[in-house]
Amino acid sequence: MPSHPLTGGCLCGAVRYEVAGPLGPAGYCHCTRCQRRTGTAASANARVEPGTFRLVSGEEHLRSWTPPDNGFVKVFCGTCGSALWSEAPDDPERRGIRLGTFDEDPGVRPAYRQFLASAAAWETVPEDGLEHFDGPRSSH
Repeated sequence: MPSHPLTGGCLCGAVRYEVAGPLGPAGYCHCTRCQRRTGTAASANARVEPGTFRLVSGEEHLRSWTPPDNGFVKVFCGTCGSALWSEAPDDPERRGIRLGTFDEDPGVRPAYRQFLASAAAWETVPEDGLEHFDGPRSSH
C-alpha cells in the first residue's frame, strides 16, 4: 500500500499535485485521441475520487484543450508539455490522472483496456488478462 498523499507532477517540475486518498479504477485507453496526445499506443490512467486531488503548485503553467465533441478536457504543462490529467467538462472533480506522472508507485494496476476498436495497428494489444472493451468502459 502506498502512503498518502500520493504526489506527482510534470517532467520539468513546474506543476505538482497531491492525491489524498486511494485511486479508483485504472486502465489503458487506446482511443485515437490518446494515441495522438501521447505519441504512444495507449494511455495509462487512474480515476481520482472526488475531493482527493489538490494542485500544490504550478497553476500558471497549466494549459488545457477541450475537444470539440464535449470529451474530457486534457490538462498538460505548458512549459514541458507533460500530459497530466483529464477532467469531465461538466465536473472537474471527475478526473483521470496519467499513471506516469506519479512520483512513486500509485498502488493501482490497470484492470481494463478501452477503445480497442481504434487501437493502433502498429502495436499488438497484449493478451494480459485485462478486461477488453471496444468502446468506453463506462458504457458497460
